[in-house]
Amino acid sequence: MKLYRDFFKRGLDIAVSGTALLVLAVPLAAVTVWLHFANKGAGAFFFQERPGKNGKIFRVIKFKTMTDERDTEGKLLPDADRLTKVGRFVRSTSIDELPQLWNVFKGDMSLIGPRPLLVQYLPLYSPEQARRHEVRPGITGWAQCHGRNAISWKKKFELDVWYVDHISFVTDCKVVLTTIQKVLKRADISSDTSATMEAFNGNN
Repeated sequence: MKLYRDFFKRGLDIAVSGTALLVLAVPLAAVTVWLHFANKGAGAFFFQERPGKNGKIFRVIKFKTMTDERDTEGKLLPDADRLTKVGRFVRSTSIDELPQLWNVFKGDMSLIGPRPLLVQYLPLYSPEQARRHEVRPGITGWAQCHGRNAISWKKKFELDVWYVDHISFVTDCKVVLTTIQKVLKRADISSDTSATMEAFNGNN
């Protein structure tokens, strides 16, 4: 397990992400153009700082699935109001995650690992929850295979830490197969109370 975690896993990340970026170049370009128009001038890509391994901050890149529409006070409208039909499709099929292959190739992320969350959550984690940063964050992970946005933050962090303690080639293969099933079924995309996932406040 340690040899896979410390050596082979990174080699697989480079090989798979590099190959995927080449093979998917044309489809990714097509989605970029599609979103450019669907997002009403808000752009096709979403960039945001996220904590990676050992809490090191990097800029994650995803396809943007929402407009930047605001209310009369200049505040962004709720996610459900800004999520376009095109964006909903891109999210439900997980196409929005594909630009992160570049983050994987660069070494910011891994194909499989705990999802990179918001920087503002860092001081809210318990010492046990913070262990999710002992490894590179992933495009998909153990928590995504067991509920994604449909489970509580507490459960999600428990699953993340379980993965940190059980990284292996077999575990990663299970994640890949389950992720494919989830994507095909378009399952667990939303929480019970939000079009995406409600914010973590340290208690939920």
